[in-house]
Amino acid sequence: MTAGGELDLRPITTADVGGVAAFLRAELNGRLSVETWAAAIVPPWPVEAPNHGFLLAAGDRIVGVQLAVYSERLIMGRPERICNLAAWCVIEEYRIHGVRLLRSALAQPGYTFTDLSPSGNVLEVNRRLRFTEFDTRSVLLPNVPKLGRSSIDVTGSDAALAGTLTGDDLRHYQDHRGCLAARQVLIRSGTEHCHVIYRKDRRKGISAFASILYASDPELLQRALPDFRSYLIRRDRLMATLAEIRLVGHPNGAVDLPETRRKMFRSDRLDADQLDYLYSELTCVPW
Repeated sequence: MTAGGELDLRPITTADVGGVAAFLRAELNGRLSVETWAAAIVPPWPVEAPNHGFLLAAGDRIVGVQLAVYSERLIMGRPERICNLAAWCVIEEYRIHGVRLLRSALAQPGYTFTDLSPSGNVLEVNRRLRFTEFDTRSVLLPNVPKLGRSSIDVTGSDAALAGTLTGDDLRHYQDHRGCLAARQVLIRSGTEHCHVIYRKDRRKGISAFASILYASDPELLQRALPDFRSYLIRRDRLMATLAEIRLVGHPNGAVDLPETRRKMFRSDRLDADQLDYLYSELTCVPW
């Protein structure tokens, strides 16, 4: 069938996950196995999701995919439905039809939409569709071992996380335990604690960076950055940390990044400071 032939645009169901995973491995990122893609498509947290996104098929052949990751969050005391627009991939022959996938996802009523990895011309497409950019100005911090004793403790122990966290943070921890890309630590200082979720990231082909996605207490994180960065180099062998300025400020040794990966959202109800990067492809897909 040619690009001018009839195409089937439909929601991605559970029965489609294996085929979609094989398509994404072949057309988008071959570093991930089909099994890894399949696990990333279906998030581990409980949610009533209408689908896993949308696909384009020419006969029995998948030619395009727009993944969607759904969650329901309690924001300002009311439940909010979030749809994270994840991997968007259409083979060259059918690329003219790609926006149909995106519009199908956006046509779903009642959702706030996020796109946390737009690139290239996707940015301009999103702007035309009324998306707004997050403030993603960021710094790079080299991870170096910290010598001597410290009053701050950083641990990735499940027992410490489960035994210390309460409320929303305990829920975030439990919901992301099975996520392939989410790494979780607990920072403790006296009676204070901070729950941090980060991911291992790739830059210029080097997979040795930590990107901070969430911190329950940014002020404590800022004070504990030397200890946290020491943990990252000692435990994960990650040589540098990437963090947004709105989260960590400008700590000593920070290098401003001239270019940062953009992140966008579209909502009739929520502002950027009411949204975060949890419950998304950033926690599910280990690039």
